[in-house]
Amino acid sequence: MRSITIIAFGFLALSACAAPASPPTPTASNSPVAAPVSRFALPASDNGLLGSGPIRRYPWFQKLWTERRTTWAGQVERDQQAVVFLGDSITQGWGTALATSFPDLKVVNRGISGDTTRGVLIRLQEDVLTLHPTAVVLLIGTNDLEENATPWTVASNLRLILDTLHGHNPSLPVIVCSVMPSSPTKKRPAFLIRRINQLILEATSDQPQVTVLDTWKLFADAQNDAPLAEFPDLLHPNAAGYAKFAAALRPLFATLGLSERAAEAFTPEPGFVSLFNGYNLDGWGTRPTNEKEIATTIRMQATDLAAPHWPVVTKPASYDALTRSPDGRWLARAGSIVATTPPGGRSIQQLWTTREFPQNFVLKLEFRATPNADGGVYLRGPQLQARDYLIAGPYLKLAHFRPLDWNELIITVTDGVAHCTCNGEVLEAALKLPATGPIGLEGDRGQLEYRRIRIRTPASP
Repeated sequence: MRSITIIAFGFLALSACAAPASPPTPTASNSPVAAPVSRFALPASDNGLLGSGPIRRYPWFQKLWTERRTTWAGQVERDQQAVVFLGDSITQGWGTALATSFPDLKVVNRGISGDTTRGVLIRLQEDVLTLHPTAVVLLIGTNDLEENATPWTVASNLRLILDTLHGHNPSLPVIVCSVMPSSPTKKRPAFLIRRINQLILEATSDQPQVTVLDTWKLFADAQNDAPLAEFPDLLHPNAAGYAKFAAALRPLFATLGLSERAAEAFTPEPGFVSLFNGYNLDGWGTRPTNEKEIATTIRMQATDLAAPHWPVVTKPASYDALTRSPDGRWLARAGSIVATTPPGGRSIQQLWTTREFPQNFVLKLEFRATPNADGGVYLRGPQLQARDYLIAGPYLKLAHFRPLDWNELIITVTDGVAHCTCNGEVLEAALKLPATGPIGLEGDRGQLEYRRIRIRTPASP
C-alpha cells in the first residue's frame, strides 16, 4: 500500500499562555533537582536545528509541543500506515471530527497549535516517518508569517520537508494544501499568503508525488481574506469550513486509490452507447496539436510568465489497453477518467476519442472539479468549459452547480449547433461546431474527473 502524506499550510492562533510549570521539589538538603528533559521537548536553542526561520518558544507552546508528542510516541504501533494530517492549529483543531470526515480511511492527526514550517521539519522523523504513512496531508506556514518570516523562508522549509519525505519513500503521496486566507489584522496579509502559495507551486513543480490543493481559492472572499461565515476568528475554520475542506480532499484520496475504489453501478439509458468502459483508455488517445493552438501557446508564453505549459503533440497516438497515459496526466480508475493535478500549477493537456462524430448527437457525462480547477469538453474541436464554475467561471451564477461534487453536462448537437446544460441550467444555447470531429476532454489546472460518458447518435443501437 502506498503511503500518503498530507501537508496543510494553515493558520495557528495563539492560545492563552499556560501557567508556568511548578518548580521542582527540593531535596532534603534543600538543593533543587533539575527535572529530566523529555526527548520530545522543544530543543533549548535553534543552533544546529534543521531549516531556518522561527520556532515558537512561548511557555504554552513548549508545554503543548511536549505533551502531544509524548502522547503520540505511545501510539506508534497503533497508527502504522495511516494517512497523516500534519500541520498547526487548523490540523489540531479538526480533532476527533477528522476520523468521521473520512470514515473509509485510517487517519491520524499530527497537528500542533502554533507550529511553524521549521517546527514541523524538526519533528518529522518521530511524529510522521515512524508511522510509515500511506499518505501525508500537509498544511503549514501561516504562523511563520505572524513571526515575521519571509515567504522564501516558508518555501525553503517546505522543500526540506518534502525532500525528507521523498528520501523516506520516493513514492509516498503528499497533498500540500496552500496557505488558507486570514486577515491583515492577524499579521497575515493576503499579498504575503499569495506569494507563499506561488512559491509552493514552484517548489513542487519537479515533485510528481506531490499534489497541491488550492485551499486558498477554496475559502478566500472578495477581499482575499478569510470569510467570517467559515472562519469566525479569521484564523480557524468552523464546522462548515472543515466540511468544505474535507470535501475538497476526497477527490484526491479517490485518485490516489485510497477511497472510492470501485465504480458506482451505472447503465446508460436506452439508445446511448458508452464512450468509456470504466477501467482503461480504450477508444481514447491524442491527436496532433493544430496550428492555431501552437500560435496561441507561443503568444501566451511570450507575454505572460504565468502562462500554462501546453505540450505540443506531433503524432496521433492510441491509448488502447492503457490505464494511464504515457505522460501520467490521464488516468482511468473506478469508472472515471481523471485529469490529474499538474505539478507546478497548470498544464493544458487533451484526451480525444479515436473516432469522429459527424451526425447529430446527444452527449451526456458528469464531471467533478477540485477547488479552482479548469478543464473542458471538446465538441468536434470547440471547447465547452468544465470547471469549478463558481470560483473559476465563466458560469458564476449557476443556482444548481454542486461545488466539489459531481455535475451533469447534457450536450445536444443539431445541424452543427450545440445546446449545453449543467444540471439543467443552460451554459451555451447555440455553440457552433464544425461538420465533424472527435469528442475531447481537457485538463489544465487542478484535478478534473469525468465519468458516465455516453452518446446517442442516429446510428446508435
